[in-house]
Amino acid sequence: MQTLKKQLKQNLTLIFFSTMLSAYHPAMAKTDLTAQEGFARALAKSHQKETDHSAHVNPIDKSLDFHGVFYGYLPCADCDGIKATLSLKQKNNYLLVTQPARESSKEFYEKGKYSWNDETHTVVLTPRKESAIRQYHIEDEGTLIQLNSDGSRMTGDADRYTLRRSDTVKSREVHIH
Repeated sequence: MQTLKKQLKQNLTLIFFSTMLSAYHPAMAKTDLTAQEGFARALAKSHQKETDHSAHVNPIDKSLDFHGVFYGYLPCADCDGIKATLSLKQKNNYLLVTQPARESSKEFYEKGKYSWNDETHTVVLTPRKESAIRQYHIEDEGTLIQLNSDGSRMTGDADRYTLRRSDTVKSREVHIH
């Protein structure tokens, strides 16, 4: 009986150590695989320096570069005008702040996304909340002219519907936010 117990202990010990050894082996293989992948990436990087990638570079999206702060006074039917500040931000986000030119008039804020149409030279503002989509004609890098909801030019003097980028005009009145 003692011989049987001794043999059983030896077998159990052998099984225990072989299980531990086999459990340890895959971790070692994974570490080797990770090291090989790292070496392959390093080798690929060293070859990239010698390769000209200009043939497959993605075209640059111009709307990502078209941002800044535009401001101006827009016409108003029942006041002297509406002070407007339009911030075209990165990632095609915008903030439009308007304030009627009245004493103690409150500012109105509108946030949303803008899109750029290079063919029609327009910027389209799409608000987050239920509100009308606004369109502006891009006169040049520093000038936006407000359009009607259908995309046509406003009737009358175009200067009355103009927003100018802050870095293109020397004297200006700016909203403080």
